[in-house]
Amino acid sequence: MLKTAAALAATVTLMSGLAPAFAQDQDQDGPIVTGVRSAETADALKVREAIAYANPLPRGAPTQDYPLVAWCDALVTGHADLGETLTDHTPEDVELVRLGRLEAQDFRSALAAAEPRQTAEAKAAAQQAAASAKAQWAPLLASEDEAARSQSFGLFYGLPGRCEHAARRIRNNITTPPATPAEVGLEAAAPAN
Repeated sequence: MLKTAAALAATVTLMSGLAPAFAQDQDQDGPIVTGVRSAETADALKVREAIAYANPLPRGAPTQDYPLVAWCDALVTGHADLGETLTDHTPEDVELVRLGRLEAQDFRSALAAAEPRQTAEAKAAAQQAAASAKAQWAPLLASEDEAARSQSFGLFYGLPGRCEHAARRIRNNITTPPATPAEVGLEAAAPAN
C-alpha cells in the first residue's frame, strides 16, 4: 500500500510537468509534443524554496546545503539500491528505482559543479553526511530477509523538499539566504513536529 502511494505521488509529480503535452488538441494533425515542462515563475520557485527551508529537517540531516545534497544523494541512492535487491518487483517499484537514480544523478551533478567552490571543511562534512546516510542502508542491504527489505523499501517516504533546492542553489552558486515564508507573503506557521 505504501509503495503504491509513493509511486502514485511520484507519477503525479512526473505527470504534472507533462501537462502541456496532454492539453494539446487531440484532433490536430501532425506530431504531438511530449516532455515539455511548463516553466515555473521565479516567484513560484521562491515560494516553494521558502517553504522547503522553513520546514525542519529529519534527525541527522546536515543544515548546510553542500553536505545536505551529499546526504540526500546517499539516501536516495541507498533506497534505489535496496529496491534493486528485490526479486518480486512491481511496476511501481521499478519506476521508483528509476526515478531515484535520476534524482541521485541530479544531486551528484550539483555536487560536482559546486565542489571546486567548497572549503575543506564543507567537503569533509559532505563525506561524513553521505557516510552516515549510507550506514543507515547497510544493514538492510546486507539482510537476507527479502520481506524485511521489501517492507523497508516501501516505508521510505522520500527526501525533504530542501534537497531539491539545495542542489539548485549549490549548482548555481547561489549564496544569498533563501527567502522566509513571511518574505514571500506566507503567514509564519509553527513548524510541524
